[in-house]
Amino acid sequence: MDKTFANKTAFITGASRGIGRAIALELAKRGANIVIAAKTKEPHPKLSGTIDTVAKEVEDLGAKALALQVDIREEDIVEQAMQKAADKFGGIDILINNASAISMTPTTDTQMKRFDLMFGVNVRGTFMASQKAYQYLVKSKNPHILNLAPPLNMDKRWFKDHVAYTMSKYGMSMCTLGMAEEFKSQKIAVNSLWPRTTIATAAIEFNFPKELIQASRKPDIMSDAAAAILSKNSAECTGNFFIDEEVLKAEGITDLDKYAINPNIPLFEDLFL
Repeated sequence: MDKTFANKTAFITGASRGIGRAIALELAKRGANIVIAAKTKEPHPKLSGTIDTVAKEVEDLGAKALALQVDIREEDIVEQAMQKAADKFGGIDILINNASAISMTPTTDTQMKRFDLMFGVNVRGTFMASQKAYQYLVKSKNPHILNLAPPLNMDKRWFKDHVAYTMSKYGMSMCTLGMAEEFKSQKIAVNSLWPRTTIATAAIEFNFPKELIQASRKPDIMSDAAAAILSKNSAECTGNFFIDEEVLKAEGITDLDKYAINPNIPLFEDLFL
């Protein structure tokens, strides 16, 4: 059994479904304690998964779980969640800033409440979770922060159709850029991970044509790539903007067909690449 993350604790935001859930289960398979920090406590009418269902999946894999209902826009709630995680497991070794809000709308069609949600979750949430986790990460032997954020690219085509969303995701990317340098002396790795193709998640299902799901990959490609990054020496692997398939190819995994929803359909390349 691969126990790469035995006795390590991963705090994962937005882990009740999608990529966050996939990363939680992959790290659990490899021995990590998993903190599922997400808003969904009661079943959603359209979306599967709650903090408790993922906690059970983690425990069914033989790992330990802590399900916490967390709105990462709320400072007190985030601080309390970090403290509960550290109290239960003896610390925090990994922070995954996965929680994200999306609105693929042009300027004139972007409601300010959606703008505020994206900046509150994507930018403020990532910054604050990283800030609050610092006191625990600095005590870890191999601390990592991993942001689910794209490489920075100032090409105007990534802004013109959804400037608010792009700004919010690039805000997460700038957290990677700045904190990687800021925390380097503490040997806290800060990296970003982004998919080469669209990933079959609720964000794709509800924001794009239904055909796009069939041209996407499973969240497992992101969780496998995340595990590879998080296993690296934090003092030597920081400030990178990783792409999922490039991470796996560097690990010697070249057959990526198993990740495709439908291997017979050409894959759709994700935004920002």
